[in-house]
Amino acid sequence: MKRIETIKDKKTFNNVIKTSPYKKNDNYIIYYKDKDEIKIAIGIAISTKYGKAYERNKIKRQTRNIIDEYKNLFSNTKYYIIMIRKGAKGSSYEVLKQSLYELIKEIQ
Repeated sequence: MKRIETIKDKKTFNNVIKTSPYKKNDNYIIYYKDKDEIKIAIGIAISTKYGKAYERNKIKRQTRNIIDEYKNLFSNTKYYIIMIRKGAKGSSYEVLKQSLYELIKEIQ
């Protein structure tokens, strides 16, 4: 996932979370909201309750890799915030990949 594709602005991040519909499963929650620009915008969030920093960073790297594989499924006219839930902690990469794929398909 390239730097220009990520949402870093705290104001935008919080606005999308507070005012958007969402879909969830055991591993992820995806908030999505329409936008005016035609540019993909994705943010990833994880709670510090998940575990130590190296555990959080590992799951974020895996999630970014999954996003890169399924980038063509994301709409260019929406903001996406992907929150990683505690249930993802013991899950394998393939399980994470399948659960994120299912959520993306539900949103489309």
